[in-house]
Amino acid sequence: MTAALAGGGPVVVVGGGVVGLCTAYYLAAAGQPVEVVERRGLGSGASRGNAGWICLSHSTPVPAPGVVRYALRSLGRPDSPLYLRPLPDPAFVRWLWRFWRSSTPAAFRRGYAAIAELNRTTFGLFDGLRAAGAETTLTRPGMVHAFLSPAEARHHLALQREMADGRYLVPDEVVTGDEARLLDPALSPGVRASYLVEGEGVVDPEAFARGLGETLAASGVKIHEHVETLGFRVSGNRVTALRTAQGEIPCTAVVIAAGMRSAPLLNALGSRLPLQAGKGYSFSVDLDPAPRHPLYFGERRAVASPIGGTTRIGGTMELSGNNNRLDWRRVVAVALASRHYLGRWFDDPDDLVGLIRDPWVGGRPFLPDGLPVIDRVPDHANAFAATGHGMLGVTLGPASGHQLTEYVLTGRRPASLAPFRFDRLRH
Repeated sequence: MTAALAGGGPVVVVGGGVVGLCTAYYLAAAGQPVEVVERRGLGSGASRGNAGWICLSHSTPVPAPGVVRYALRSLGRPDSPLYLRPLPDPAFVRWLWRFWRSSTPAAFRRGYAAIAELNRTTFGLFDGLRAAGAETTLTRPGMVHAFLSPAEARHHLALQREMADGRYLVPDEVVTGDEARLLDPALSPGVRASYLVEGEGVVDPEAFARGLGETLAASGVKIHEHVETLGFRVSGNRVTALRTAQGEIPCTAVVIAAGMRSAPLLNALGSRLPLQAGKGYSFSVDLDPAPRHPLYFGERRAVASPIGGTTRIGGTMELSGNNNRLDWRRVVAVALASRHYLGRWFDDPDDLVGLIRDPWVGGRPFLPDGLPVIDRVPDHANAFAATGHGMLGVTLGPASGHQLTEYVLTGRRPASLAPFRFDRLRH
């Protein structure tokens, strides 16, 4: 038994999104008693409304060369794919400063390599989850990248080939002209260039979370839904129980995987984590013809995914503070962006109220360098954190949970988790 697990009680995972549920799954599969505590329903947070991509080709840190300049151009433009609304908050200003410092080519390459290494086993882990009976909903039709400009498509493909570095296959050339839209039936004649990255996948994220929850419950994991974690009981350097509105839950170790809620919980353990919400928007709509692949709309940085018999369209990165306020202008902006690639599926923005379903806004947890924290909590022998995955929580959930489980059970940090340490954020 490692020092983290002294006592023989359950490991309590705080957070019922994909990252938390995957961590609980691998702990339970290793024979460890586990309980999950979720303040709402399973999969109801940032896991619920995203595009459901399981991919290698778009698993990159958000801080990248040129992104800050692009964000500054968005000031006063709520229709911009990356929207920055300055706040009179010193913590927000510090976060932006660190984000800017993380946007150099060297920092981006380090971050990309770290995510790629963690992501290396992703599809194998999904295969293992399915073999164990979990309803992952994963299909792998490949991802189509669509562009209005052949020059932009070639530029994007060249960058992607360079970053792939043999980790995944990319095509040699883009398809141009009228043939570009033949890669997917939903693409409109406005698409003048496209290419397919084979093997990339998509899941229904809400159904995936629900399936994980059912698999956990069937294996004896106790799941506490609609239970808010208020704090912890600590003895020396060990967490001995969670404090909730319904009473205490004793634990032998705790994993905090609660998205944006992770910051105040970690603060209660003496560790400040500079999380900011990168707000994303999505909605569902019935299209005819509907996409058969996940689609990436290059110039507009919007996406579409076939999920649950409908099409989920999403996009935008809004840095406007830690809130979940839905700005209808952002929904309209995503819809208008998609129309360049999917055709005129609506005539007037006023029509959207009757056409779309489930308009969603979610605060995806971002750290200023764009990488998650997957590590032991400083100064605590049996507390761990897995948060800050941004837009990659569904893609990286199994890998994060699998690697963190090894750390919890053995006390040894896997090499793939070294870039995701807490102490990197002190610099």
